[in-house]
Amino acid sequence: MANPLFFHVDLDAFFASVEILDNPKLKGKPLIIGHPGPRSVVSTCSYEARKYGVHSAMPMVTALKLCPKAIVIRGNMKRYSEMSHKVMSILSSYAPKMIQASIDEAYLDMTGCEKIYGEAVSSAKNLKERIKSQTGLTASIGVGSSKFIAKLASDYRKPDGLTVVPYGLEQDFVDAVGLNKLWGIGKATLENLHKHHIYTTEELRSLSQNQLASFFGSSLGEYLYKIVRGIDPGIYSGESKSHSISSERTFYPDLFDQDAIDAFLLELSQEVMFRSMQEKMIAKTIGLKLRYASFKTYTLQSTPDRGIYTTKDVYEEVKMLFKKKHTGEGIRLLGVGLYSLYSGEEQEQPELFSSDKERERKLEKVILSLNLKGNNIVRATSLAKRKVKDNEN
Repeated sequence: MANPLFFHVDLDAFFASVEILDNPKLKGKPLIIGHPGPRSVVSTCSYEARKYGVHSAMPMVTALKLCPKAIVIRGNMKRYSEMSHKVMSILSSYAPKMIQASIDEAYLDMTGCEKIYGEAVSSAKNLKERIKSQTGLTASIGVGSSKFIAKLASDYRKPDGLTVVPYGLEQDFVDAVGLNKLWGIGKATLENLHKHHIYTTEELRSLSQNQLASFFGSSLGEYLYKIVRGIDPGIYSGESKSHSISSERTFYPDLFDQDAIDAFLLELSQEVMFRSMQEKMIAKTIGLKLRYASFKTYTLQSTPDRGIYTTKDVYEEVKMLFKKKHTGEGIRLLGVGLYSLYSGEEQEQPELFSSDKERERKLEKVILSLNLKGNNIVRATSLAKRKVKDNEN
């Protein structure tokens, strides 16, 4: 029986890379994707901006102080969804099973595919070349015996990287990565580890699961016990896209600011809605995944009586789900999903579909269609009642 083999494909600085693809004059410039308002946050940024310390979820004011020459671009989720769809089509045709984790990353179960594509290194190189030649984008690929190891490996040599972790050497790779770069260990967790005189993966591994649970709580303790041994803690267990459409964002440092939380919930809602439109699917159920810094994770779902046909429908529902479990603790991960999908583009019960909602969906479909043809159209007003305003202060 073949050993399990997973690829984690992660598009490099995806939003910024798409902007550069559309406007090559931006290449080599520090780009920040996000609303330019004074209370806005950074959605993502180019590697050139990251050199100045800019990162996702950072207040825009702070980002521009660190990198005053940065070029701020509002972003175009419709265009990003188009490019993501092209990449995911390549991936889904390449592997027997592909699970899209977000707009710019996916897991491929490549177990037993050596007879088709050859050994892992050549197979991953071939896939990188396909993505580059067909879309103009670069991707980093990690190869390992589990989703966790593959994800850790994809980040090891970014950008445009390829890292293969041989079967049986997972723990050695974890040691090579080092404690402060292990996926899931943010600044707060690292400081907490240091308080207990834990500075290396070897020192962390010397503690039992019970000891870790007593220090850090059962959820985080179990997570630390597994990852330091190269064991997949179950970082992603999503379904294939035929059963669901979902997306996640992980935050380092942890997310506290409510404006930032709302902004990312809106961004995730837009992403899954545009993907459902491209795939001509309609959902009956909306889901929210919420993980705190303590690694307590909540998965909530709602099946509203009203139809789920617009970004606004998704956003309003996930905000209500979020309020049910919001404790004020730092947020490590947010995820939004659409479930119980059925094929179609129209509502099942037209008599319950308001004229306002019908106009909203038609407008989103028109914008999506125009952007797929190479335009760059952005809604003049936000779908959400966001606090960010251009003319504040």
